[in-house]
Amino acid sequence: MSEHTGTTQPIKPVAKEDNTQPLQPVQEKDDTQPIKPPKKPSRWRSILSGILGLILLIGLGGFAGYSSGIGDRKSAEAAGLTGQLAEQYKFAFVDVQFGRYDAAKQRLEFIILHDPGYPGAQDLLTQVLVLSVVPTFTPAPTLTATPDASGAESAYARAQQLILAQDWPGALGALDTVRKLDPGYKTAQVDGMYYFALRNQGHNLIVNQGNLEGGIYHLTLAERFGPLDNTANALREGARMYITGASFWELDWGQAVNYFAQINSGWPSMFDGTMSGTKRYYIASMRFGDELYERQQYCDAYLQYQNALALGQLDETAGKNANQAYQLCYPATPTLEPATPTGEATLPPEVPTDTPVPTDTPTP
Repeated sequence: MSEHTGTTQPIKPVAKEDNTQPLQPVQEKDDTQPIKPPKKPSRWRSILSGILGLILLIGLGGFAGYSSGIGDRKSAEAAGLTGQLAEQYKFAFVDVQFGRYDAAKQRLEFIILHDPGYPGAQDLLTQVLVLSVVPTFTPAPTLTATPDASGAESAYARAQQLILAQDWPGALGALDTVRKLDPGYKTAQVDGMYYFALRNQGHNLIVNQGNLEGGIYHLTLAERFGPLDNTANALREGARMYITGASFWELDWGQAVNYFAQINSGWPSMFDGTMSGTKRYYIASMRFGDELYERQQYCDAYLQYQNALALGQLDETAGKNANQAYQLCYPATPTLEPATPTGEATLPPEVPTDTPVPTDTPTP
C-alpha cells in the first residue's frame, strides 16, 4: 500500500526475542526556551575562602612548631634528669662510705621515684636500710695496702675501710685487686669508690705535696668515672696554669708575670715543690720591671716594681731601678713666678739659706 499514514500516534518498537528493553523514541529538544547565562562566582566568597585557607595554614604551622618545641623541651628535661640522677647516685654512694645513711636514703628514694628501674639504686637502698640499723665499724688506725687474695668481697671490704681512713693510695690498690679478682663484682659501687679515691688523691697531691703533674693525672682519671666538682676542676686548671707559667721562667718574664698574676689571685699558696705562686709572681714582677727599665719604658717598669712591693721588699737592682724609673716617669715640675712687665715668666733665683724671710707683705 502506498497510502500515507498520519504521525499522530507514536510508533511502537518491535519487541525482540532476546528480552532486551524496547527502544524509546528520541524526543526532540524544544529550542524555544531562552538560554540562561551562567552565574559568576561571588568575589567576596573567593576572598573569604582565601583568608580562611591562609588562617588554616598559619594555624597548622603554629601547631607543628609548638609540638616540635614541646618535644625538644621534653628531650632536654629527660637528658637533664638523667644527669641529675647519675650525680645523686654517685653522692649517695659517697654518703654510704662515710656512714651518712639518712642522706643516702633520701638520694636513693629520689632516684627511684623518678626512675624505678635505675641500675643499682634499689640494691643500694636495701644495703643502706640494713646498714642504718647495724653498729658502725671503727677501722683500725694502722691499715696498709697489703693485697688480699682471699676474694673480691674481702678486697672490697678492705677498700671501704681504707677510704674511711682516708688512705687514698691504699684504697686505689684494694680497688685494683677487686677488679683483677672479679671485674664484674659490684661494678657501680666500685666505680663510685674509684671516683672518690682518685678525686681526693689528686687534690691531696696538688695542695699538700706540690705534685702538680700527679694531681692533674689523678683528677683526669677520676673524670672518667663522673664529672668533677667545681673545686676539683678549678684546682686542676690552676695547676695547669702554674706549669705553663713556670715554662716561661727566665725565658719570657712578661708571660711569667701574666700567668702567675692569675695564680696569685686564685691559688696563692699553690707550689710545685720549689716556690709558691705568690713568690713566683713577686720575683717575676721585679725581673720584668728590670727588662722594661732597660727598654726605657720607665712608667711600665715602675708599675711592675709597685706590684712586687705589694708582696715584699725590692732587691738591690730592682730598688735602684725603681727610684730612677719614678723620677723619669714623674719628673718634678718647676714653679713659675708671676709674669714680668715684659710678659715673660722667669724662674725664681736661688735663695741663700741665710737670707732672712720677710714678714710683711711688700707694697706694689
